[in-house]
Amino acid sequence: MKHWVEAARVRTLPLSVSGIIVGSFYAMSQGMFNWYIVAFALLTTLGLQILSNFANDYGDGVKGTDNNDRVGPKRAIQSGNITPQAMKKAMVVTSLITLVFAMLLIYFAFKFEEGYLKYSFIFLILGILAIASAIRYTVGKGAYGYRGYGDFFVFIFFGLVSAFGVYFMFSKTIDWLLLLPATAIGFLSVGVLNLNNMRDEESDRKAGKNTLVVKMGGATAKKYHFFLVVSAMVLVLLFAFLNDFHIDQYIFVVAYFPLISHLITVYKNRNPKLLDPELKKLAISTFLLSILLALCLIFFISDMVINYV
Repeated sequence: MKHWVEAARVRTLPLSVSGIIVGSFYAMSQGMFNWYIVAFALLTTLGLQILSNFANDYGDGVKGTDNNDRVGPKRAIQSGNITPQAMKKAMVVTSLITLVFAMLLIYFAFKFEEGYLKYSFIFLILGILAIASAIRYTVGKGAYGYRGYGDFFVFIFFGLVSAFGVYFMFSKTIDWLLLLPATAIGFLSVGVLNLNNMRDEESDRKAGKNTLVVKMGGATAKKYHFFLVVSAMVLVLLFAFLNDFHIDQYIFVVAYFPLISHLITVYKNRNPKLLDPELKKLAISTFLLSILLALCLIFFISDMVINYV
């Protein structure tokens, strides 16, 4: 069990649900909420992230990308704690469980009502595509993670689809203002992937894994990283301004302090191998930002204090 928990990479899970949290609480701020939708959206997203982690372990393991040159912690197949055959079976089981969660999510959102049948079909297709994308990141000859497309898919599924998708399930409409925090969460999620690829640039290049970092080089990847994180912070501030936040609701900027600290560390870094601890810092900072922003959407902090007293 210990090895399976490690293979699931628990530290990546909070990041994966950040878009769901923002989209759900944005709907709640407009008087729309359903705990069944929230619960199964979270379970579906967690299933997709765990599946992605299993597939990444399997794909990189059987291709030999995970070797002694890799900087991060040893993965399950690389260390021999889990066999490729067992991991492959785990991927199948996780895919099926995630699909069941996705179907239950669709049911509670649309109830297969006549006017919403097309939405049910569209989200079912999106769910299947998300499962396929989670697997195809590193698995197979045409794995898109080996061709530098990982950033695009992370942005789409863990940013736009995550936040917009769950909001649409509540409202059955699109609110374009949500594009700002959805893009921000997408950028920060891509930032975590970019940081991982910056750390592994040398070993990935040797193994033929042509990530975006390998293609653009470490120096440009660092500038790209600054663009992702700084843009995300600006977009959330713009969202708060356009949403007429009260001054108390800007408490989410607390999450900017670890983000700024992270950027300073990355700026000063001269050895990519030392970036590994920053992965957790950026992931947790993104999760913290999503939680604080979600609370700010539905509460005035001063009112919370007064009610508590």
